[in-house]
Amino acid sequence: MKTRRNLSGVYFRVKDTGEWCNVCFEELTREEQDNVMTGKDEVWLRSLVKQLSFILNEIGEKFDLKSL
Repeated sequence: MKTRRNLSGVYFRVKDTGEWCNVCFEELTREEQDNVMTGKDEVWLRSLVKQLSFILNEIGEKFDLKSL
């Protein structure tokens, strides 16, 4: 399982060890991410991408990170 850091603030309800819990999108498994996105329209998907890109940029700015 991925380390839970709650970075994006984009939460979804999933069952984890038999209990429902809130998990950030980036911490879901690829299968869970696919399940969350299935059936969503373009507007919803664009909104998700924009929010994730905003957070990614914010983290880069805060810690002065750059990709090599």
